[in-house]
Amino acid sequence: MNRRPRHLSAEERALWDQVAGRTQPIKKPRAVPKSMQPRPKKVQPPEQARAIEPFRVGQNVDHHGTHDLLPSLSAQLAGAPVAMDRKSFGKLKRGKLRPEGRIDLHGMTLDQAHPALVSFILSSHAAGKRLVLVITGKGKDRDDGGPIPTRMGVLRHQVPQWLRVGPLAGAVLQVSEAHLKHGGHGAFYVYLRRHR
Repeated sequence: MNRRPRHLSAEERALWDQVAGRTQPIKKPRAVPKSMQPRPKKVQPPEQARAIEPFRVGQNVDHHGTHDLLPSLSAQLAGAPVAMDRKSFGKLKRGKLRPEGRIDLHGMTLDQAHPALVSFILSSHAAGKRLVLVITGKGKDRDDGGPIPTRMGVLRHQVPQWLRVGPLAGAVLQVSEAHLKHGGHGAFYVYLRRHR
C-alpha cells in the first residue's frame, strides 16, 4: 500500500515554523576520556576438559542431622490452639486428668492401626468418654541413609493426622502429647467432644 504524502495547510505550516523557531540545537556530546571508557574484556582460552570424579547421589548428606522443614510433631501439637477448657487443658498437660480408656497401637502396621483407632475413638465417643489415651510408641529409626530421609515413628506421626480428618474429626476436640507418667512422646491424650 503506497500512501500519497500529505501536504501541510498554510495554518499548519505557520504553526510548525513558530515551534521550530523556538527550539535550540542539541549541544554536541562531550568526548568520554580514555580513562573512563570501558576496557575490552580479555577472552580466555577454554580450559582443558576436566574429568568428573565418580559420585553417589546423597554422599555428602549429613544423615544424622535433622532434615525436617516442618516443626517437630511436639512443636506442632504444642502450637495448636486450645479448643477445650483452659483449666482442664492445664491439668491435662500436667498429667492430673486420668484417661477413661486407652488403646495400644504399638507394633501395628498402618493398615492395622487405622481401623483400630477409628473403632476405638468412635466407640469411646458414643460411650460418653471425654479423655482417652492412644499409645503409639516412639518408633524405630528406619532411616537407611538414602537421599530422602525417613521419619522416626511412622504411627506417631500418622495418628494425629488421622484424628484431624473424618470420620474422627467430628468426635475429637483436642489432641496433645501425653504426660511422662502416661507415656510421654510415645502416647497422645485425645480429648473428645460431648456426645449428643
